Amino acid sequence: MTALIGVGVGLGVASGPVARMADPLPAPADETSTRTAEEERQRAHEALEAVARELERRGEHAGGTAQEVLEAQAMMAEDPSLAEEIDGRIAAGKTAERAVHDAFAAFQETLTAMGGYLGERAADLGDVAQRVLARLTGVAAPGVPDPGHPFVLVARDLSPADTALLDLDQVLAVVTSEGGPTSHTAILAREKSIVAVVGAAQAGELADGQTVIVDAAAGAVTADPTPEQLAEAAERAQRRRAAASAPLAPGALKDGTTVPLLANLGKPDGAAAARALGAEGVGLFRTEFLFLNSAQAPSVAEQQTAYETLLSGFAGCKVVVRVLDAGADKPLAFLTDDTEENPALGLRGIRVLRAREQVLRDQLTALAQADAATTARGEGADLWVMAPMVATVEETTYFTALARELGIRTVGVMVEVPACALLADRILSVADFASIGTNDLTQYTLAADRLLGSVASFQDPWHPAVLRLVQEVGAAGRDSGKPVGICGEAAADPLLAVVLVGLGATSLSMAPSALADVRASLAAHDTDDARRIAAAALAADDAVSARAAARAAASPTATV
Repeated sequence: MTALIGVGVGLGVASGPVARMADPLPAPADETSTRTAEEERQRAHEALEAVARELERRGEHAGGTAQEVLEAQAMMAEDPSLAEEIDGRIAAGKTAERAVHDAFAAFQETLTAMGGYLGERAADLGDVAQRVLARLTGVAAPGVPDPGHPFVLVARDLSPADTALLDLDQVLAVVTSEGGPTSHTAILAREKSIVAVVGAAQAGELADGQTVIVDAAAGAVTADPTPEQLAEAAERAQRRRAAASAPLAPGALKDGTTVPLLANLGKPDGAAAARALGAEGVGLFRTEFLFLNSAQAPSVAEQQTAYETLLSGFAGCKVVVRVLDAGADKPLAFLTDDTEENPALGLRGIRVLRAREQVLRDQLTALAQADAATTARGEGADLWVMAPMVATVEETTYFTALARELGIRTVGVMVEVPACALLADRILSVADFASIGTNDLTQYTLAADRLLGSVASFQDPWHPAVLRLVQEVGAAGRDSGKPVGICGEAAADPLLAVVLVGLGATSLSMAPSALADVRASLAAHDTDDARRIAAAALAADDAVSARAAARAAASPTATV
């Protein structure tokens, strides 16, 4: 029996045989072709078309979001610009394999440099290239295996296209050797309630068919477990299934202290599903969906319609809306400057909205009108509105004054910049509430771009420096009598959720699928436990030891 340590996602546990995802194909040899250029060109185009049709077939079978992802990949395979690049390289004497490899690599490099949404598509392009190369060389394409029975998927990491293909009836759990708690693999696992351990560096040593237990609560993968261990894991899994099917209850600690559990949403049509999973409201509604891929900002009327749908879906509940967060990884052609060398530290969030104030005024007007209209119909929610990327008291004063002028009753700020956390007492003397975005707060505290895989290990909200900033905001909220929410990925980590409450958070917002695990974790600890576990994490020197210290401090009272 061998135990591998990584970062667990959720509280789940599962066991089964390993099925490994093949490593990427190596780069083909850079040699002159022995075929004619027309023969090589025909080989390349036939492979591109075959891969496009296969992706479309898989998309039709998968349906939903997966179909959208795979159809987009099929379009990549038949992109005329790529075909021209490939043909040009073949005309220069390259083999079809090398021409495909080099052309796709050049396009990937361009997309990666663009960053944001387009940068994330580089991984999709790489997956298409691998499939085309596999077709040309007559080998199986790297990707999610299909052993014909339920399995534990072991991979270096998963691309967005890989995750779109996961059959949740077959994939018992996911183990990756790379990635961290905010990697796309971890985020997807939370959204789909997949048992997962990411960043288990020795996962590459696991063999196909080897039996493992994947324990997300412990962040461990046990290879070759004993029959007793397998039985205990199965019993735990059954207890979790029973708990998930139990009647929903509001979030609370064991001593009855309420901790509202809210949903992070990106579109208004997610309301019904979130409420079915136990969301008590919305802690972060991202409004970017209205603005992305648009040549100009949507009208007040267009925005009002969308906001009314959201508020009606959560009638009687708290709904926290973040105004447009543009810039950095969310560039908008009509609003942001794509020539900034370091956009994460540039004109983004509240800064760009101030520079284009009419966009902000229109959005606040639409929100106020949607609030008034739904309230008049008896479908109103308790609307709270917050500004992103606030760094100063002056920015807080500006936003709160403008929002109240335009009819917003409850106005707050997102704490994503260390300066905002350190000035939380003064900022909360102006704003009605604060909501901590742990993803960006971690990025700026550790000086690690959240889009760069090379520094992914720094993107860990368990780091004591991040926790100390959360504590500052929690203390300011307690002293001012104003609420402090958490709306980053950190809130979806069941044990970290307890720590955050111990540091002063009064509500937690997360992907709806994470609500059940977090609710169970909170119910296993009282207020004193939460503070004691938080103190243990704060006393650590780094994220790994903070997580371990919290787990040790929680173990006497953990029941899930």
